[in-house]
Amino acid sequence: MKNALIVVNAYTSSPQELNQPARLREELRLLGVNAEIVPNSPALCGREGDFCVYLDKDKYYARLLERKFRLFNRAEAIEICDDKMLTYLALDGFPQPETVSSLLCYSEGAAPSEELLSAAEALGYPIVVKECFGSLGKQVYLAKDRGELRALSSRLQGKPHLYQKFIGESAGEDLRVIVIGGKTVAAMKRCSETDFRSNAALGGRGEAAEADGEAAALAEAVAARLGLDYCGIDLLYGKTGYLVCEVNSNAFFGTLEKVTNINIAATYARHIVSEIYKNGI
Repeated sequence: MKNALIVVNAYTSSPQELNQPARLREELRLLGVNAEIVPNSPALCGREGDFCVYLDKDKYYARLLERKFRLFNRAEAIEICDDKMLTYLALDGFPQPETVSSLLCYSEGAAPSEELLSAAEALGYPIVVKECFGSLGKQVYLAKDRGELRALSSRLQGKPHLYQKFIGESAGEDLRVIVIGGKTVAAMKRCSETDFRSNAALGGRGEAAEADGEAAALAEAVAARLGLDYCGIDLLYGKTGYLVCEVNSNAFFGTLEKVTNINIAATYARHIVSEIYKNGI
């Protein structure tokens, strides 16, 4: 019997977060791999197994565990995807919304830099303001004027964040593309009628969609650049083509499986098994 670990965040408790590891465990077991779901912990560095599916974003333990296990995804890829500004920099040359990085601030209570505000304003209102670390769209905001921009900048002064050009053509809509093993396997259009963000956690809905040649090629190139075994890539609808919005190294696939009837977990499990057990199991 082959053995593996599926690592989740030490404090994970929500059904949405636990669905992913449960589905992967189910599909891996069908392939003859005994996969155990475990919370992240220092004790894991002493565990044994053929590989580790790492569904946490803790970059330090990812690197510690990678000393011993083949991680899916690899530690460096997880780290880049978790930091939205690092993702933007790593994808230099790809079509992306114009972006301005915040400035590092050590001084508590300091006012936002006027030069930074001016650079952000050059993007044109409304301006998307994102914390570099966050998920489910909850750390993404919209500044409609100078007052809102200054208020958001002041509030986020001590946190890494960025300013991004608002893509009006894609307001409340994007295309989530799942890439596994370098190939596009499924896509879902995400829509919201009440928010500029399309996240399901904020009231958006998902519907089955086809990733056309342009979308599939772009998503696959992004996954290759970042060295991802599995990812969900969010594409915006720009005036002249798709724009890369975000890359999720551990994108939830529960809703996507439901609306597309595509077994994402099985596809990912087969990829992992083919990578680890080159001669079959």
